[in-house]
Amino acid sequence: MSQIERDYKVEALLEKQKFNQNEIAKMTDSQIEYYHWLYFVDSVYDYM
Repeated sequence: MSQIERDYKVEALLEKQKFNQNEIAKMTDSQIEYYHWLYFVDSVYDYM
């Protein structure tokens, strides 16, 4: 993941107030991608 993409996803997670800066600093790129997907990507099941 590029640094720009990581920064964007970190900002989005911080705005949702799901994690604080210290927790995110310890996360790997994979963890950040997972939590960003979990909170921001709509699924067809969200609308059922």
